Amino acid sequence: MIEIKDKSKCSGCHSCMNICPKNCIEMKVDEEGFWYPEADKEKCIKCGICKKSCPILNDMSIQNNPKAYACYNKNEEIRKESSSGGIFTLLASYVIDNDGIVFGAAFNQNFEVEHIEITNEQDLSKLRGSKYVQSKLGNTYLKIKNYLNQGKLVYFSGTPCQIDGLLCFLCKKYDNLICQDIVCHGVPSPKVWKHYLKQFSLEKNASILFRDKSTGWDSYSFTIKQKNKFTQLFNNNEYMKVFLKDLCLRPSCYNCHSKSLHRNSDITLADFWGIKEVCPEMYDNKGISLVFINSKKGKQLFNKIIKDIKYQEVDINEAIKYNPSFFKSANIPEKRENYMNNIFNNQFDKYSKKYTKLSIWLYLKIFMYKILSVTNFLKD
Repeated sequence: MIEIKDKSKCSGCHSCMNICPKNCIEMKVDEEGFWYPEADKEKCIKCGICKKSCPILNDMSIQNNPKAYACYNKNEEIRKESSSGGIFTLLASYVIDNDGIVFGAAFNQNFEVEHIEITNEQDLSKLRGSKYVQSKLGNTYLKIKNYLNQGKLVYFSGTPCQIDGLLCFLCKKYDNLICQDIVCHGVPSPKVWKHYLKQFSLEKNASILFRDKSTGWDSYSFTIKQKNKFTQLFNNNEYMKVFLKDLCLRPSCYNCHSKSLHRNSDITLADFWGIKEVCPEMYDNKGISLVFINSKKGKQLFNKIIKDIKYQEVDINEAIKYNPSFFKSANIPEKRENYMNNIFNNQFDKYSKKYTKLSIWLYLKIFMYKILSVTNFLKD
């Protein structure tokens, strides 16, 4: 029977819940808003399968030879609606065109983030764009296994720990499964996200963009589109500042077991933040994807979309230099515990400002970086 004594050793991947033969494991929300497994001791038969399906209790490390590419979608409309270069849409569209199913994170009617399945291209817009909230997987792994056993082509997009959870749950390789992860900064608490949203009167047809690029890719905005539109540059938005300062991440994110140059996914997608240094000729402030091809299967899929993208292979060590979240876990802020203990009893923005206020030195550093970026762009 699985028991969580150290919360930093559970990523909330739902693998144990999905695999339990007696359905005696339930994912319950703790005081911070994160899911953890809880087993019904009376129903449990002590088979140990749940522990065998845990990607943290089992060694998921591999050795491969990933290749890195700077890419963007030639379709400017799709690129504009995407967080970076719009590569996910092309990969997912190929799968759907071949009678496959795509699983990814989307907002539900209550603006919570959960994994859903998509079988038509029109619905891919639900999966586009970043969602800086931990997604609820539910019985997604069971659904995927069922489709795989039917011979269906399945594309699963998720965080690195969700990929590891799925593969540990499946226990065997499937040629018809494509796994795509992201370079993950860490997953914020769904409860903190819900608390932040309380200040808005959200309409049913509202849309939320964590990475609105109408203000540029480098200086993106957090936007809620509805009758009374709300938009803020990311460095002025309190939720984004709390996220980027690592104040509300899941405990396991501070010691992530899935961050590595050698990943279990077939493809890894990220923002290419170092593009101006590594491959300046491709930079246009519209969003560039950094794509890592981790497997033969990933390379085959990438080749299917080459005609629809502009791309260039880059030195992988140079690429990850500007993307530390690729291999480095977030640091635990000294004030995290105090913040999480008190945020739910206080007004979100007013209380969070006490923890996100920039020092004068850091403010000047960011200001000078922006000035230099604009100067270099004008020179180019």
